[in-house]
Amino acid sequence: MTLPMLAEATYIKNERDLVKLVDILSQEKSIAFDTESNSLHAYRGQTCLIQLSTTAEDFVIDPLLIDDISTLGEIFANPDIEKIFHAAEYDLICLKRDFDFDVNNIFDTMAAARVCGYKRVGLTNMLELVLDIEHPKTHQTDDWAQRPLPTDYIRYAQMDTHFLHALRDELYKELEDAGQLKEAYEFFEDVTTFEVKSQAFDPDGFWDLGRPHSLKRNQMAILRELYILRDQLAQMYDYPTHRLISNKALIAITKQFPRHRNQLYDIRGLPGWVVRQNGDEIIEAVIYGRSSRLPKRPPRTPPPPADEVERYTALHTWRKEVANERDVDSDVIISRHTLWEIARLQPKTVDDLRGLKGIGEWRLKTYGEQLIEVVNT
Repeated sequence: MTLPMLAEATYIKNERDLVKLVDILSQEKSIAFDTESNSLHAYRGQTCLIQLSTTAEDFVIDPLLIDDISTLGEIFANPDIEKIFHAAEYDLICLKRDFDFDVNNIFDTMAAARVCGYKRVGLTNMLELVLDIEHPKTHQTDDWAQRPLPTDYIRYAQMDTHFLHALRDELYKELEDAGQLKEAYEFFEDVTTFEVKSQAFDPDGFWDLGRPHSLKRNQMAILRELYILRDQLAQMYDYPTHRLISNKALIAITKQFPRHRNQLYDIRGLPGWVVRQNGDEIIEAVIYGRSSRLPKRPPRTPPPPADEVERYTALHTWRKEVANERDVDSDVIISRHTLWEIARLQPKTVDDLRGLKGIGEWRLKTYGEQLIEVVNT
């Protein structure tokens, strides 16, 4: 296995150089991309780095040092330039959320590997299996918002895109030889179709957290106060809520009803420094919650009709059987969301499936008759 030596990546940290880079990229047929975020270290994560590779050179763009990177959007939107990602979904969410970039013409090497039947599809595994290249994931949990960035961070980021062209070409050939190219491109549509969820704090989120634990009304009132306090503290410290106080710790505090700060030190998922800094506030929230009035529970989404659930269950069973026969993950066959849509619409003919999101021409031809038979049996 080879640990490669790479030429130094070009570090783009001002708008002038970015404009020059976009001119260069506009002439390319394919570009490999990746992003690095600080979601493990901040209340609201943000894209801290955009790295990219052409077949000849590597670049690292620093959006924290450039006031306006909107010019890069024309490259992402250009349907004539193939954008290569490995596990594209999270990168696309970040690019849309932070910069409102729409990305067209995607080749996702992780999705391609899953269609091919690979089981260990992380980038480190795929580079080792397909290209015999070593890429240790030593900086996955680092804080990418720190500046200046250490040299080894930039080198690591460069490695994430440098070999994606070669990996893409090997997987493309494997898909082509197996007659699975059309299927793969339909699967790319699945894994790159996403909804950017609001990052705004929902004070009613405690209901979903508490319901599975069968808490009493006075306990739910305590949980509500703790849930709101955790978000306030997370904002103050600019720290991820789940790492500040875990959900399990919130439930434990709610059930144990501690009356003194020292009792908090025994609760797992509640860091000692939080107890030292904010233990009294946590105790106050517990006491106040016990005597406060619990707001009315928001209405639940009504469950689907029983016959729709039966159709979905039958489709789910069919999907699992097909996936087992092919030795791939079930969602490679068809997405869960699309199964629910089919169950809801109850199509009568194969033609009724045409145009349904998640059903392209390849799936329609390959699975259409089976889906109709399952739904109407």
